[in-house]
Amino acid sequence: MLRELLNMLTTEHIATNAAEVLEAIRVAAHRSGRNADAVRLISVSKTFPAEAIRAAYDAGLREFGENRVQEFQEKATVLNLASALPGALFHLIGHLQSNKVSLALGFNYIQTIDSERLARRLNEAAEQHGKRLKVLLQIKLGEELAQEDRKTGAAESDASRLATILGSLDHLDPQGLMLIPPYMEDPEGSRPFFQRLREIREQLRAEGHGWVQELSMGMSHDFPIAIEEGATMVRIGTALFGPRTRRESA
Repeated sequence: MLRELLNMLTTEHIATNAAEVLEAIRVAAHRSGRNADAVRLISVSKTFPAEAIRAAYDAGLREFGENRVQEFQEKATVLNLASALPGALFHLIGHLQSNKVSLALGFNYIQTIDSERLARRLNEAAEQHGKRLKVLLQIKLGEELAQEDRKTGAAESDASRLATILGSLDHLDPQGLMLIPPYMEDPEGSRPFFQRLREIREQLRAEGHGWVQELSMGMSHDFPIAIEEGATMVRIGTALFGPRTRRESA
C-alpha cells in the first residue's frame, strides 16, 4: 500500500513538472512564431531508477533519454519495456563507444554519432540484427570552453563529410543534428551555439542532405532559448525529475 502511494505521488509530481515544462515549451515556441507540436520533449531519465521512467510514462511522457548503455539495459530488464511501456521511445544521448554498438541496438535513437568509425560499426551491427536505426550527428562547438564531459562530438569542419557518410549507410536512418554546448550559468550564453547549429543544418541541407531536419539542443536551464533558435528536440531531466545525486546539467 505504501509503495502504491509513493508511486502515485511520484507520478503526480512528475505530471505537475511535465505540465510546467510543456507550458514553457508552448510559450517559447509562440514567442518565436513556431508551433509547440514541432518540439519533442525528451525526458532525460539517466541516473534515475526505472520506477521514475514508469511514473513519467504514467504521467503521459513517451520519449526518454539515457546516457549509458548498461544503465539502460538494466532498466529495460526491470521494466520489461516491450510489453509494459507500449509506444515509449528511448534515445541514447551519451557517448557510444564503438565496441559497444551491439549493446545499443535496443535504443530507438542514437543521438551521438560523431565519427565515421562509429557510424560504420553501428551500421554493421544493425545489419547483422536486421534493424535500421534512427541516428543524429553530434556536433561539437566551443571546444575551447568544453568541460571534460562535453568533449565528444564531431568537429564542425567534418560535418559535411560525415553527413555524406551517414546518408550512404543502408541500416542507419539519419534524422538531424545534436549539440551539447559548454555549460553557461547564464542561459543566454548558449544562444550563439544554438544559432550556429541551426546554421550548420541549413548549410548541410543546401549541400543536398535533405534528411538533416532535427535539432536536438537545449536542457533544463536553457531549453526556451534553444526553442527560440529552432530546437525540434529538447532534453529535459532536472526540471522533470528533480535534482540528481551528482551534478548533471540535462
